[in-house]
Amino acid sequence: MSPAARLRGLKPDWISDPKVWRTEVLGGLVVALALIPEAISFSIIAGVDPALGLFASFTMAVVISIVGGRRAMISAATGAVALVIAPLNREHGLGYLIAAVILAGVFQIVLGALGVARLMRFIPRSVMVGFVNSLAILIFMAQVPEMLDVPWAVYPLIAAGLALMVFFPRVTTVVPAPLVSIVVLTVITVAAAISVPTVGDKGELPSSLPVPGLPDVPFTLDTLSTIAPYAFAMALVGLMESLMTAKLVDDITDTHSDKTRESIGQGIANVVTGFFGGMGGCAMIGQTMINVKVSGARTRLSTFLAGAFLMVLCIVFGPVVSDIPMAALVAVMIMVSLATFDWHSVAPKTLRRMPAGEISVMVITVACVVATHNLAVGVVVGSVTAMIIFAKRVAHLAEVTALPDPDGKSVVYRVTGELFFASSNDLVGRFGYASDPDRIVIDLSGAHIWDASSVAALDAIETKYAQRGKTVEITGLNDPSSDLHGKLTGELAGSH
Repeated sequence: MSPAARLRGLKPDWISDPKVWRTEVLGGLVVALALIPEAISFSIIAGVDPALGLFASFTMAVVISIVGGRRAMISAATGAVALVIAPLNREHGLGYLIAAVILAGVFQIVLGALGVARLMRFIPRSVMVGFVNSLAILIFMAQVPEMLDVPWAVYPLIAAGLALMVFFPRVTTVVPAPLVSIVVLTVITVAAAISVPTVGDKGELPSSLPVPGLPDVPFTLDTLSTIAPYAFAMALVGLMESLMTAKLVDDITDTHSDKTRESIGQGIANVVTGFFGGMGGCAMIGQTMINVKVSGARTRLSTFLAGAFLMVLCIVFGPVVSDIPMAALVAVMIMVSLATFDWHSVAPKTLRRMPAGEISVMVITVACVVATHNLAVGVVVGSVTAMIIFAKRVAHLAEVTALPDPDGKSVVYRVTGELFFASSNDLVGRFGYASDPDRIVIDLSGAHIWDASSVAALDAIETKYAQRGKTVEITGLNDPSSDLHGKLTGELAGSH
């Protein structure tokens, strides 16, 4: 095979598909337009100049498009990261914030290499549904301030934007409806000189590209101890949001992503962002939904172009972008929130069939996220709640049945179910120590030993019988249970 033919074989199919190019380019443009006011808002939350949020969105999107593990996902400056690092900036200054962003990136690279992404398998579906629904609620809530204490003209503009996005796709899907909505509403407000809040009112757009440099901090252990807690918190929050978003995109697109690569990629993107003076970030769920669900983008090109267009729009078309009415972007984000919410999960028919525990986990996840405005908190609390409910449910599955021997010389106790810390705690009280004959057989052929607590419980049963001069024989252990029991039995004195 010639080198040219080999090169053609390495190229993705979409490179030569004009339709895909159009989707990716227009998707990236819509995301870039929506990123500008959000990045500025998150900069204000973090207490830094708006340019730092925009620079972070530019470098995060461009770098993650190359090194990330989930195609078409958008990473940029986010509110979750801003909330974590805002106290550090307030108390110690910008230099420490930038240093924390770089260290957070290093932490993410290490955590990614250690396989933290594998923990995603322990997040139950009910938590994932709660995550998605709370995300939709947060996206909508973020638009509410833009609809309060504003000129009356904002409301018909928002309504017009929503109408365009609902009905325009029935005419054609060649151009994304959100882009059409933004352009039409901007033209109307400028042509009619309608006075409404615009993107320019959010803050001044940068006029040049960011330049690399080192954070202005003393390179000492004291600095490290100051920034490390904030950096580690940022690393965890960023990874959790990014991995949850990647899983959501996997489900929407019915494709698989490399979560380990994504974890390491987030770290690399934050390190690069820090050296370019950005405020750091992670996967941006709202913008990702615009790109994947609304615009239909599926490749790395849209992610790269979202970052590239962002800087072009700010530097080259700054005056034009500044005239975009916030009402147009609010309409886009309201449509995103409506499309993101899992309406099937709250349908009466679904709720009637769903176990109460599953509904509780979903509600708790949503409540925690909405109350704290932190998606990571909701996921952790929801997952812990789901595990507690699961442990409680499984604990009742361990059964003990006594089968006395007709001659009265022995008794067989048949134990069935999963033996672990929750179920084995009640095991000791299920035997008749005083009334049983001298020989006791515990048949575990229908059970599985999972942990030391179960071995300690079996040891306690044997001890209680031994104190009465009776012998116990344990039979029917499967290989894993036998190995665990063999290693730990007799070694756990005082643990029960």
